[in-house]
Amino acid sequence: MYIAIAGNIGSGKTTLTRILTERYNAKAYLEECNNPYIGDFYEDMNRWSFNLQIYFLGSRIQQTMDMLADNRDSGAIFQDRTIYEDAHIFADNLHEMGLMASRDIETYMKLFRLMTTLIPKPDLLIYLKASVPTLISQIRKRGREYEMNIDELYLKRLNDKYNNWIDNIYEGDVLVVDKDHEDFVSDPTVLEKICARLDALENR
Repeated sequence: MYIAIAGNIGSGKTTLTRILTERYNAKAYLEECNNPYIGDFYEDMNRWSFNLQIYFLGSRIQQTMDMLADNRDSGAIFQDRTIYEDAHIFADNLHEMGLMASRDIETYMKLFRLMTTLIPKPDLLIYLKASVPTLISQIRKRGREYEMNIDELYLKRLNDKYNNWIDNIYEGDVLVVDKDHEDFVSDPTVLEKICARLDALENR
């Protein structure tokens, strides 16, 4: 059972990944943060956006292939963020903002389409949907210094892309958790609803 957890910055992906891996005695596969281009990117986004996203793409495909190989005969696999988000949310947003050239996004998407033929889709994608005020509240609560000045308009742009991706692009089973009204940390019934869906998937 391969479960991917998707959502905007501050939506609670890592928290849910850790809760579920503990519950199902599985291993958490978290997003890699050590991209060697990230410092350069923040200094000159136009110059380094393609390099940044290509590194993330390669890292994600490697993680997914390693994850599936390591757990071929075991139970549940939980992945925090997916290769699909790298392409349809973050790279596409950089292009739309004029920070990635059209020829670069075309090259990137060719590589993305090739790479996604090498891996299976998740058995279930859990999408943590949250409004910008909820995201801002979560970001402030966890207190990461480098996130304190994230622009609300940027979060809204990402939210719009997430919702379009879920509604119109992604082809696969999706469980939407509305974080504005369904907090799996404070409300145990929300977590039980998620787990009931996973248990049904595991037993089919």
